[in-house]
Amino acid sequence: MRVLVLGADGFVGGRVMAALATSGWATPVAGSRRARSSGGGERIVLDATDAAALKSALASVDAVVNCIAGDAETIRRNAEALFGVAGDRRIVHLSSMAVYGGVNGRVGEETPLSDAAGPYGDAKVAAERGATANTVLLRPGCIYGPGSTQWSLRIAKLLDQRRVGDLGAAGDGCSNVVHVDDVVAAILAALRSGQGAYNLAMADAPDWNGYFLAFARALGAVPIRRVPGWQLRLDSKIVAIPLKLAERVTGALPPPIPPSLARLWAQDLRLDAGRATRELGIAWTPLERGVADAAAWCRAQTAR
Repeated sequence: MRVLVLGADGFVGGRVMAALATSGWATPVAGSRRARSSGGGERIVLDATDAAALKSALASVDAVVNCIAGDAETIRRNAEALFGVAGDRRIVHLSSMAVYGGVNGRVGEETPLSDAAGPYGDAKVAAERGATANTVLLRPGCIYGPGSTQWSLRIAKLLDQRRVGDLGAAGDGCSNVVHVDDVVAAILAALRSGQGAYNLAMADAPDWNGYFLAFARALGAVPIRRVPGWQLRLDSKIVAIPLKLAERVTGALPPPIPPSLARLWAQDLRLDAGRATRELGIAWTPLERGVADAAAWCRAQTAR
């Protein structure tokens, strides 16, 4: 099976390429905007929002893994272009738990998609609604592990700076974390079997306070401190704006805590990933092992 991986140079896409290369049953083809001078296997340089370019690339493959990331407009344009030319090819599309919006409580795949999930979530919803009948939709929670700048490296920096820790009620929301290796395993399984949509989150995912504590222990950033509500509000509503601007312009630290992130930490949405366990055979990475992997990678990044 020849599998085109869109977003092959990204966090998840790069790992999917490596896993397919050693699978024994698939040949990965990297789909990327960038050419490489050597190594890396077969590569097709294309704009994943260009329907004509995608149609040409799909002519030589049997299936597609869509790991395209980006802003809301990129997500919408990519999905519209891909599903418009996919034909009857099998597609594994990496969606997000963001499609459920601001709901609380247990969330299964049968939960209605939100019509007010914010720009990013709305784009993911639109992408799903345009999917072909041969598309498997994967809805991961927060993907952490080596390579995760958002849920590993950024959190590690915030823990080191003592800007997160025990958030009290502001950190009681379910983390819905899922190790990147488990997401890759689900993608490979979905290429061979599976149908419809699957939530991806580790079994018995901790609340955010529990995730911060486990990660801090792995990093050696203990004891964690109790972060008062006023500090988090100040950080996310006032300090976040200039920090975000500085991050965009210079990449400067410390990282911002946008209001959307603070809201997520308090949201009690709990993904039910039982279907992925049963049908895709996913054995979820234990939290202790997962944060140890993530911490080792984060320490290597900061040592550079």
